[in-house]
Amino acid sequence: MKVLYAIQGTGNGHLSRARDIIPILEEYAQLDILVSGTQAEVELGHPVKYRKKGLGFVFGKNGGIDLLSTYRDADISNLLKEIDTVPVKDYDLVINDFEPVSAWACRRKKVPCISLSHQAALLSKKVPRPSKKDPMATFLLENYAPTDFQISFHFAAYDENIFTPVIRQQVRDIEPNDNGHYTVYLPAYDDKKLIKKLSVFTDTRWEIFSKHTQTTYREENITVHPVSNEAFLKSMADSTGVLCGAGFETPAEALFLEKKLMVVPMKGQYEQQCNAAALKQMGVSVIKNLKEKNLPKIGDWLKNGKPIPVFYPDQTRNIVKKIFEEHIEWLIQEGNHEGENLIKEYYHTNEPEYELTD
Repeated sequence: MKVLYAIQGTGNGHLSRARDIIPILEEYAQLDILVSGTQAEVELGHPVKYRKKGLGFVFGKNGGIDLLSTYRDADISNLLKEIDTVPVKDYDLVINDFEPVSAWACRRKKVPCISLSHQAALLSKKVPRPSKKDPMATFLLENYAPTDFQISFHFAAYDENIFTPVIRQQVRDIEPNDNGHYTVYLPAYDDKKLIKKLSVFTDTRWEIFSKHTQTTYREENITVHPVSNEAFLKSMADSTGVLCGAGFETPAEALFLEKKLMVVPMKGQYEQQCNAAALKQMGVSVIKNLKEKNLPKIGDWLKNGKPIPVFYPDQTRNIVKKIFEEHIEWLIQEGNHEGENLIKEYYHTNEPEYELTD
């Protein structure tokens, strides 16, 4: 079976999660990888066959998306060309992590496409949402990377086919400590702005990881680092708490490592507003922005914040197995002539385990 795994490359979370998913996918199929987007600093660590520009956003420096840079960077004619030329018909299945090029290519060329993403969870009506509705943002979520089936991740299993987060083995293997500092990852803020806001907490050691610097430097009680997967993970594992955006992977890993957590959702980013609503429901501290009026809330969190207990078992292998079994069943139901051959191939290489009974 030939499978294309298509990954969104805007931000680091998608690629970080894919590192653990790819080796399991390779046990089931002949796998090729597509990555689109240009805003990630981490390396995937696996060969990428197709690199596409895709369609994403550019992080700003004041808490939100840089709309002007995003507009300038968008190239719709190139996006349409990428959709038209990506060879999805060479594959029996496309597994999609919120990646628009392959998703729309599959839609146009009638190739089976299954979501394996956090964003797919936000299509469920059972998932917590902000009180203020945003019909346009909902429309974009539904149509940015459309798929046939959705298997997804969230901070809790709110609905069928929504699973708790994939926690990387690299994180699961860590023995967390508390060295007394706080780790900060707010990529939509310039590090100079972060220093100005956080320096008022003079008794707190901050370790900021910034997309806007290429070198490490220190100012008083604050150290600023460029984004690095290994350095960030070590800082988070050794921290007292984590102050970050309301993305998905970083808050999930902080919760798993039993760190107290505060999130600041990006302005104009509906996914992060939904995540913040879910985290707030769990008891995580949430502030709207870093304006002066919210600094006392940070101070209260530093003094009184507590870790929120979670249970995030390792379900990745079972989820991948579910994808392949459901794909084969779908082919057979649709009358696809390859379905019978695929199911024979699947069970030839993945013999089912039988429970012995008397």
